[in-house]
Amino acid sequence: MTPPPSRCTALGAPRARVSSSLARSRFPLWLLLQLVWTAAASQGHSKSGPRISAVWKGHAGQDHVDFGSTEPHTVLFHEPGSSSVWVGGRNRVYVFDFSKGRNASVRTVNIGSTKGSCRDKQDCGNYITLLEKQKEGLLACGTNARHPSCWILVNDSVEFLGERKGYAPFSPDENSLVLFDGDEVYSTIRKQEYNGKIPRFRRIKGEIELYTSDTVMQNPQFIKATIVHQDQAYDDKIYYFFREDNPDKNPEAPLNVSRVAQLCRGDQGGESSLSVSKWNTFLKAMLVCSDATTNKNFNRLQDVFLLPDPNGQWKDTRVYGVFSNPWNYSAVCVYSLGDIDKVFCTSSLKGYHSSLPNPRPGKCLPDRQPIPTETFQVADSHPEVVQRVEPMGPLKAPLFHSKYHYQKVVVHRMHASNGETFHVLYLTTDKGTIHKVLEPGEREHGLVFNILEIQPFRRAAAIQAMSLDADRRKLYVNSQWEVSQVPLDLCELYTGGCHGCLMARDPYCGWYQDRCVSIYSSQEPVLQSISPVDPHKGCPNPKPEQAPLQKVSLAQNSRYYLSCPMESRHATYSWRHENSVEQSCEPGHQSPNCILFIENLTDLHYGHYYCEAQEDSYLREAQHWELLREDSAMTSQLLGHACTLATSLWLGVLPTLILGLLVH
Repeated sequence: MTPPPSRCTALGAPRARVSSSLARSRFPLWLLLQLVWTAAASQGHSKSGPRISAVWKGHAGQDHVDFGSTEPHTVLFHEPGSSSVWVGGRNRVYVFDFSKGRNASVRTVNIGSTKGSCRDKQDCGNYITLLEKQKEGLLACGTNARHPSCWILVNDSVEFLGERKGYAPFSPDENSLVLFDGDEVYSTIRKQEYNGKIPRFRRIKGEIELYTSDTVMQNPQFIKATIVHQDQAYDDKIYYFFREDNPDKNPEAPLNVSRVAQLCRGDQGGESSLSVSKWNTFLKAMLVCSDATTNKNFNRLQDVFLLPDPNGQWKDTRVYGVFSNPWNYSAVCVYSLGDIDKVFCTSSLKGYHSSLPNPRPGKCLPDRQPIPTETFQVADSHPEVVQRVEPMGPLKAPLFHSKYHYQKVVVHRMHASNGETFHVLYLTTDKGTIHKVLEPGEREHGLVFNILEIQPFRRAAAIQAMSLDADRRKLYVNSQWEVSQVPLDLCELYTGGCHGCLMARDPYCGWYQDRCVSIYSSQEPVLQSISPVDPHKGCPNPKPEQAPLQKVSLAQNSRYYLSCPMESRHATYSWRHENSVEQSCEPGHQSPNCILFIENLTDLHYGHYYCEAQEDSYLREAQHWELLREDSAMTSQLLGHACTLATSLWLGVLPTLILGLLVH
């Protein structure tokens, strides 16, 4: 936002000489601007917030495709390396094609309800809730007017497979989780609509159908499940992550507790009639995500992403968990599967004070042996282990916490131009944006760095699903209106020459031939500096370029303001006149501009004004203005009516702006 042309004062404010009570009154405009500045400053936050905010417009016709209708409930499926994205909606599956160099396209495969009648019109449709690749084609399962059913899709042909209980819920609003592993299928979906309402984790396809006891979980909300193939096949585990009601009913205790549960994949059930159809190896442990230094606790698990070890060591798989607290602040905690496995293998059981039976509860047995009844009874009555699962690292603390409400996370392991490995987190917010966060590198012991906030859609909306394609280096996200393809390397967003490119600390980007480019698009080595200490000093020129001089002529006694766009939210922006700092805007200032308001122009106000951005040791000149004296009273009178009207419009908009800032 820059000042308007020299013939009309900024903000549309009339010159003081115009005969108008509004123009002569200093109080309203000055007070309103002060309120705006105060409200914005009160929203300030630390550098854990995004450094830059931008809207991803994409390439025309290539990166955004509309559904053509509103889809309040969707499921997204994408195979890494493929240009196709499948999205299940109401009565149809959308097939998007994002082939490189061509306009994106969409076709639909209709899968309507097979039921001729239903009790409630809202549930008459067939909401697709599951898309999974199978040998025969793509498996699609949906609610089918409260008669969950499945279809197989081959190209554009559809084959009805019949009702499949456990593959889809009765309503699209129900919490559901389905896990495929070869010929086995695991599900948290209840099989009967009105019976068996207690949520269970089931094996619904495989050698023996098993389910969890009704007492081992309290109103669970399932988040993620995975199969872990360990060193011995009989020791393979199923881990699933969930949150449940806190059994501690103390008023000061949190309402929810976050958990990880383990099951032996080879569990064959028990020996007695009470245990023969139940998982006999179920145990659960608490996931801790708290910061002892600030006494902040995050108890509500939102999402989980597993990042396998590049060397294939299952114990070194990193588990990224997104947590929130009652105020919707968020934290990211990172665990290892090795630590989770150790807790289950070594911890005692909560509330159980006798000697543990042999084999101990939770132990996987070779040769398909059934679990002894005594072991099952102890585990079934005392399913929680005493030891809690804590984050990795010596401090056992969150990777970071933030005032933003994060909902989903994916993590990309990438190699910078110098070969160093970095983990880059992509986190969705409740505002419909994505934060790109850099985890400290292998050679660093610093803090995370929030590189960028992007709005991925043409029409701002909540993000319903997000999928990472590490092969194509893309994110695929969808809202209720559209699907977007977002590159991981958005280097064109970084302005300010070499210094601006390197200050972004984006491991996907570097400086090459006077441009900020993707490291994947250049055949030659690019200039990069991901270091948190003075990254800009790697540039050939020691100082950034100066801002071009802009001039404006103004009448004495008029009002005016200078506006400096705050491109980096990690910098302090200051307006300097002569040797004096007239206005300062700290990091986290919520207004997109740092505004210097001049209430009444006098001889002392004319001259040069510099907007300077200070970010650690990096200092750049963002704007340079010269205010010149204008002596023409006639010009002022001619513009009086137009500027008075503009002032009235501005004063009408300001209260709305203030209210928005204060509510936010």
